[in-house]
Amino acid sequence: MAEQDWDIISGVGRTALAVATLRAIETHRADPLIDDPYAETLVRAAGQGEAFPTTPEALAALPDDERGWAARIDHYVGVRSRVFDDALLEATRAGARQVVVLAAGLDARPYRLDWPAGTVVFELDQPKVLRFKREVLADVEPACDYRPIGIDLREDWPAALADAGFEAATPTAWLAEGLLSYLPAEVQRRLLASVSELSAPASRVAVEEFRDTAQLLADPQVAEFGRTQGMDLNELVHAGEPAAEVLDELGWLSRVEASGDAATRLGRDPGLAAGPMFGMTRFVTAVKPG
Repeated sequence: MAEQDWDIISGVGRTALAVATLRAIETHRADPLIDDPYAETLVRAAGQGEAFPTTPEALAALPDDERGWAARIDHYVGVRSRVFDDALLEATRAGARQVVVLAAGLDARPYRLDWPAGTVVFELDQPKVLRFKREVLADVEPACDYRPIGIDLREDWPAALADAGFEAATPTAWLAEGLLSYLPAEVQRRLLASVSELSAPASRVAVEEFRDTAQLLADPQVAEFGRTQGMDLNELVHAGEPAAEVLDELGWLSRVEASGDAATRLGRDPGLAAGPMFGMTRFVTAVKPG
């Protein structure tokens, strides 16, 4: 992660755009797991309409050699988004009134989820990513007290969070979606330790983790996507300690669900994904006891 301020249409910032594309595709399905009416708007605003299909029909119409990465992970992103939507809403309905989304990307959760009254949602990500999202959705009213924080997570993000009004004594719902695998193992542990230090009893955390990065990197379509986007995935993607074990060491009570099991639970056939994602990823949720 060499760049300090990624933009939307190049480098790692482009992955946020790619994932927004997949959320748009999921939203347009006959049996959607999520409803993100802003995903397609964000993709179109980036001027990538031709490169990124935003409906299942548009994806299916592409030649096989162009469907590539999207055909391998589109169903996975729908399942992942729904799992974490549910985790955050369950936490807020249980009393958490602060939500912190680390590396939020272009997901429009502050706008698209039905937050309980009084919920404050902090989103942390690169300044250009959050600025782009706010500019495109300027006419949309957030469904919460939305506080975007443009910062690199290698900087002092806890201080920036405090400056934005975060209250460490208040139960918080945390989300690290599509993040840990991009951090070296020691940074993953340090980030989870920081989350724990900032969390009051009854706080919750939800994390996506890769358990076999070698399998991901060996997938030719994934590798090709990295090359076309100018990214060396061998330098970008990292293995780490199991997040549940780290959280348990820090005093949390964790639960692990294989992503394929989550797909089945939600009525989505994990075999619909042509790539390795359902076989190598897990969703970890944890609560900090009082």
